[in-house]
Amino acid sequence: MRGAARAAGRRAGQLWPQPPAPGAPPLLVLLLAVLFGGASAQYSSDLCNWKGSGLTHEAHRKEVEQVYLRCAAGSVEWMYPTGALIVNLRPNTFTPSRHLTVCIKPFRDSSGANIYLERTGELRLLVQDGASEPSRVQCFGLEHGGLFVEAMPQQDISRRTTGFQYELTGGRRALDLHALAAPCRPCSDTEVLLAVCTSDFVVRGSIRDVTHAPEQQESVIHLQVSRLYRQKNRTFQPGPEGSGHWQGRVTTLLECGVRPGLGDFLFTGHMHFGEAQLGCAPRFSDFQRMYRDAEEKGLNPCEIGAE
Repeated sequence: MRGAARAAGRRAGQLWPQPPAPGAPPLLVLLLAVLFGGASAQYSSDLCNWKGSGLTHEAHRKEVEQVYLRCAAGSVEWMYPTGALIVNLRPNTFTPSRHLTVCIKPFRDSSGANIYLERTGELRLLVQDGASEPSRVQCFGLEHGGLFVEAMPQQDISRRTTGFQYELTGGRRALDLHALAAPCRPCSDTEVLLAVCTSDFVVRGSIRDVTHAPEQQESVIHLQVSRLYRQKNRTFQPGPEGSGHWQGRVTTLLECGVRPGLGDFLFTGHMHFGEAQLGCAPRFSDFQRMYRDAEEKGLNPCEIGAE
């Protein structure tokens, strides 16, 4: 199996595994084995989460298992990984959005396997076993392929568990800061106005503090909120009694270099894996200008108080 993953690597540069050793089985053989019954199928009882074990395989066989999940969010947990998994993700609706985005977040202690994006026999490495940033979120369009999880040879698999959370969302909503080509650039006026209408949280406030987590390649922004337009999951909680403010925290990429500063901002973003992740965040005075300009032209996608 390891040789099979490497065989695809000869076609795609540094992101792909190295060429296989002599005699390694070609990827085509493995894919034909899957098509003609060489892979076993695993179905989750709740259709959202799957938990399995490589110990069900015979010691001399390198099996490929098919895992089928039909849910908007869930998890995969593979204990004692051996062989490989093909994880088939689908939404829990009969009329799915034409464009679906998948985001995965490996468990903090995930180990024992590489996770690839697979399409028609070609593999692109998403998460490498033993990576220094194992829990960083990775996103891709579902039309770009599926997930192929390949166990790495280990002397002792007894303490190895590969696992990740996943989310499926329609349209561009899931293309958060981890997935954009230019993750730290300011949003355009149009992007800000759309974010106000479609984000999971929209608040006016200021930055109280910023803490950095280099091991996660993230910065945590601590906010003091003076006006709460919208939120999910109670991200922002009332401050001390009588303060009239809310408090909460959002995350963004460490590379964006966020620092505490004076002034009010409009913070927008989405919830991913239980965390509030920052989207567009213009100064509030700039947002007021954008909103009023669009309002005068009748181009506002939705209404919100801009006072």
